[in-house]
Amino acid sequence: MRRFASFRQFYPFYLDEHRNRTSRRLHFIGSCGVLALLAVAALQRNAWWLLAALACGYGFAWVGHFFFEKNRPATFRHPFYSFMGDWVMFKDILTGRIRF
Repeated sequence: MRRFASFRQFYPFYLDEHRNRTSRRLHFIGSCGVLALLAVAALQRNAWWLLAALACGYGFAWVGHFFFEKNRPATFRHPFYSFMGDWVMFKDILTGRIRF
């Protein structure tokens, strides 16, 4: 297992694990779903929606990895950096830095 001293070192590895465009799209859709479900949880004041948000985010991402990237999600080895990477990649897609 590779070790990373910082997120700055990890992020290029994370992007390399997300080369497939369909996988990136699935990650993006899952992240949009997470944001929507977090809003629902807050508006309805119902914590069960947080579980739905978790399932949505990881569900879309893992389908991307297992069926399109054909690799194991970085979450299994680097959960904290991977979570950060999801949101940085989301921002990079929104800003056009990474192709959608």
